[in-house]
Amino acid sequence: MTDNTSNKMPGCDEFDPNALTVEQARSRILEKVNPVCEIESLPIREALNRVLAMNVESTIDVPSHINSAMDGYAIRASDIPTDASRTLQITGTVMAGTPLTIAIAEGECARIMTGGKMPEGTDTVIMQEHVERVDDTITITAGHNPGQNVRQAGEDLARGDTVFRTGRQFTPADIGMLASMGNATTSVFRKPKVAFFSTGDELCSVGQPLGDGQIYDSNRYTLDGMLRRLDVEIIDMGIIPDQRDLIEAAFAKATAEADIVVTTGGVSVGEADFVKETMDKLGQIGFWKIAMKPGRPLAFGQVNNCLLFGLPGNPVSAMVTFYQFVQPAILGMMGIAEVLPKFLQLKTKNKLRKRPGRLEFQRGVISTATTGEMVVESTGAQGSGILSSMSEANCFIELPLECSSVEAGDTVKVQPFAGLI
Repeated sequence: MTDNTSNKMPGCDEFDPNALTVEQARSRILEKVNPVCEIESLPIREALNRVLAMNVESTIDVPSHINSAMDGYAIRASDIPTDASRTLQITGTVMAGTPLTIAIAEGECARIMTGGKMPEGTDTVIMQEHVERVDDTITITAGHNPGQNVRQAGEDLARGDTVFRTGRQFTPADIGMLASMGNATTSVFRKPKVAFFSTGDELCSVGQPLGDGQIYDSNRYTLDGMLRRLDVEIIDMGIIPDQRDLIEAAFAKATAEADIVVTTGGVSVGEADFVKETMDKLGQIGFWKIAMKPGRPLAFGQVNNCLLFGLPGNPVSAMVTFYQFVQPAILGMMGIAEVLPKFLQLKTKNKLRKRPGRLEFQRGVISTATTGEMVVESTGAQGSGILSSMSEANCFIELPLECSSVEAGDTVKVQPFAGLI
């Protein structure tokens, strides 16, 4: 997997026509992704966001019986008058879960509540607002339709229907569907295991006083947050000092325990540390330059069955490359079919500038204009070290390689953060 041509990378500010496009890099990565195959059975309450490992078929009709869709009166369609009106005798009441044991004859009806089982002999429900009731009789007029306000057995799900197929990521509505079929458990793929760590003597853990020349390690915390939203098994290995043996030991431990390993920093040209050296030593890592901003340098490879990502060290660059490359790989490993980022087409409120030659992901904010349409605008300064602009943003604005500027009012491609997971 080592890409010898990409090991010799010019400075990140230079235009390189040989740089990989985002699509090319993502395609190379996804070719190496294999879904986890281990399956576990979980109570359905614990299956939210998990990925289905086996097709689910309904063993019952849902609903299991013909029932009323309204509060009203169950009647025979033959009793609907063709003109004028008709009076019917009330012979019983049907509550949801308490069926009526007698049949309804011609000229009779039953009071029925929403969800109540239709009594024998009835096939139509007249809403209670559409009758005139006097004591134990109701009067109905013409204009009603046979079969109205009735839900048929199996109307939602029919016995034998394939309800969910392998690869579906369960939503809250899906959990309700499983419950409606009486399924107490379901089969899902195990969670991918993702290990990550930061390296550098300049890094300080939160809660500790900063030493001279030190900075707080923010990348590990943003990575942790992004991974938690994906609901994977997280292995946080902390900060690894700039010592060759400790870094090599960290890589050995991470690749032995995890399905994916993510590091930040140490993959740019001229990095005088042991991260790139150790990756080189692993022998199956390609050091790529991507025609994108932010996040140009990227290391990707495979160590045994473990995928390894070396992300840029700048906080925003790390987040952008995670969303564009790591997250699709994780989703693919989870067994999800649709892994690519989702986009909207929105008008921009302000002019946007960039240099041609790179796909640029600018941080933006989606809002609602006075006209009621959704629009987007830049968060301002777009430096790769300005993490506050990511905190303010709720989307990426994607500006194409050849683009140099976008005028206010133009339509742009927008990647909502909420659509990334």
